[in-house]
Amino acid sequence: MDIHCIKPATSGVAAPAISRKYAWVVFALTFGLLLSDYMSRQVLNAVFPLLKQSWGLSDTQLGSLSGVVALMVGLLTFPLSVLADRWGRVRSLIVMAALWSLATLGCAIATNYGEMLVARAFVGLGEAAYGSVGIALILSIFPAHLRSTLTGAFMAGGAFGSVLGMALGGFVAVHFGWRASFAAMACFGIMLVIAYRLLVSDKRIAARYPDAQAAEQNAGGMRTSLRKLLAGLFSTVSVVCAYVGSGLQLFIMGAVIAWMPSFLNRYYGLPADKAAAGAAVFVLLGGVGMVACGIATDRICRKVPARKWVTAVAYCLISFVLLSIGFRLDAGALQLVLLGAGILVVAGTSGPAGAMVANLTPSTIHASAFATLTLANNLLGLAPGPLVTGAIADRIGLLGALQIIPLVSLAAMVAFAIGRSRYTRDLSRIDALRGQAAQQ
Repeated sequence: MDIHCIKPATSGVAAPAISRKYAWVVFALTFGLLLSDYMSRQVLNAVFPLLKQSWGLSDTQLGSLSGVVALMVGLLTFPLSVLADRWGRVRSLIVMAALWSLATLGCAIATNYGEMLVARAFVGLGEAAYGSVGIALILSIFPAHLRSTLTGAFMAGGAFGSVLGMALGGFVAVHFGWRASFAAMACFGIMLVIAYRLLVSDKRIAARYPDAQAAEQNAGGMRTSLRKLLAGLFSTVSVVCAYVGSGLQLFIMGAVIAWMPSFLNRYYGLPADKAAAGAAVFVLLGGVGMVACGIATDRICRKVPARKWVTAVAYCLISFVLLSIGFRLDAGALQLVLLGAGILVVAGTSGPAGAMVANLTPSTIHASAFATLTLANNLLGLAPGPLVTGAIADRIGLLGALQIIPLVSLAAMVAFAIGRSRYTRDLSRIDALRGQAAQQ
């Protein structure tokens, strides 16, 4: 079966006939598991000092316990997302969440560094494809005009979950010990897995989704050819621009968030704990901004979906101006306000970019498409951002590096602008190919 026989989720596709109430139940549970995902991942950071004291670990060993999760996620996001598209998204989500929850419980009962490292590797295995498969499921049961809102809100769950994991993990560790922190996160995840299993299933969603049977048949046709899968993921210039623009813009988000505690420590004289707390506020602002910008994008572009490219360009420009000016001001309230405003919109492109990826790829491979977007976000943005900023800081100082980093927004703007210029043409070509396939 040719990839062009698969109906792409363009902006003109009618919304699935699914109960809105049930759709929001699915969203709430899927979002709750995303919080559990990041809480289980980030709780480790809150107990670093206690682990170091308890087991006499080196900083390298502590770092490896965190890094092994990112390594597993980076290696396995795409292949596991492809498998989920074929095996069933709901079943895949339940298995993933159960795996990382049980692995987190394994961290609570680990007796040495080696056992903890293995348990953390399984946490990464469980979490690897959850984000891409989860958002693919969500977008399949909501109207197309809500895609920016839903994508922005879902991706923001990572920021909220990270803060909750560190805050609650630290509180529980202080009062009940570090093992209790891991156990609490595991129990939260297991309870959500049980609720998800009872309330959500592929069959229930298929019963409310009139195109489910055809989608399953189309997905079956995708199994035999990696070439056809890649053709669906990179079928147009505009979808490639969405991947690249999103990744480049998140370069700034990753850099600023990673170095904000050090910035507050060095230039505001805050002790490490207060600098970390201050940085957490900026992380929350970034998460709130993803949601707010996604909502604004959908409202502005409801009648003209192509405007989502324009909003993405606008978010890049606004964040560039605010952060560039903010990092050049003297330390003080005005600087913090401008930096906060810049971080509020810096990741606002997540919603528009996710919506465009969904519009420009077949619905049957949306998990794979969002895995590709996740890879772009990490390889172009979140991974190199902190590293490049640190390398520049070694030469000209942290403040100088942070003054330069916002320039990456200009490259993201160019990518989104090119995507906008090709978007209408690419959609027309996809629709033409779909029409030809329907006639055969």
